[in-house]
Parts: sequence; structure tokens; C-alpha cells
Amino acid sequence: MTPGDKLILSFCRLGVAGLDRSAPGTWGTLLACLLAPYVFFPLPLGWRIVVLAGLFVLGGLAAGRAETLLGVRDPGEIVIDELVGVWLVLLPFAKPDFWLVLAAFAFFRLFDIFKPWPVRAAENWLPGGFGIMIDDVVAGGWALACVALLRWLGALPGA
Repeated sequence: MTPGDKLILSFCRLGVAGLDRSAPGTWGTLLACLLAPYVFFPLPLGWRIVVLAGLFVLGGLAAGRAETLLGVRDPGEIVIDELVGVWLVLLPFAKPDFWLVLAAFAFFRLFDIFKPWPVRAAENWLPGGFGIMIDDVVAGGWALACVALLRWLGALPGA
């Protein structure tokens, strides 16, 4: 395996987060939530959108290569899609507090694990690594709707 391939796998796994055998998606989502205050929240909304779009494209390309390297379709250790999905949930909130981030985490994991329509169907909308990415974007959309509704209803503190 080349150094470039090792770098691609590390990117897809978010370092070691994807290497947990029992819950890589949960660890990837948790790491994404922990990184967000330092990497994502300080950016203005326009740059957040650019970062998400860039991560979707890079993640799709890298995840496609990782599938080839690992010889498995949609390997669980690829968790860059979790980062994109949960950051999508957090996208519109300027300074989310702990409770909003916790709600984003919980709703995202719920939709990512149970895959209600159209989350499961989205896995086949795009080829290769982009198919890996898009279902988490759709799950993130569902989770964002739930978090935004709770925020609107006043069930979550200001963000």
C-alpha cells in the first residue's frame, strides 16, 4: 500500500475513529461533534457551505478508493460521511451550545442507523464513494429538520 493510500484510509477513517469494530459510525460522529467548535463553528455560513461541499467531493473520491483498497462495498470504517452528515445538521446554527450539539448527534445517529426513507434509497443514488456519502447527507437533512423544529418550539436553548 502506498503512502497516498494510507493517507486516504486515514482521512476516510478520521484517524482512528473508524477503526472501532463495534460502533465506528458513532465514534466518527462523536469526533466530528468534538472537532466542530474548533474547525467548523468559527467559519461564517458561506465558508461552512464551501467546506461541506469540498468534504463531500473529497470524501466521495476517497471513499471510492478506500472501497477498492479494502475490497468491501461501503466498509463501516469509512466515517468521513458521518462528519459531513452531522456537520450538515449543525450548519445553520451560529454558536450551538452543548444541548443542540447533543441533539444533532442523537438525531443524526438515529437516522443514520435506522435509515428511514429516503436515507436507505439514497445509498444507490450515486456510484461508488459518492453513494457512501449521500445517504449520510440525507440522514443529516432529516436530523436537521428535527433539531430545527425542537429549536423553533423552544425545546432547545438558543443557538
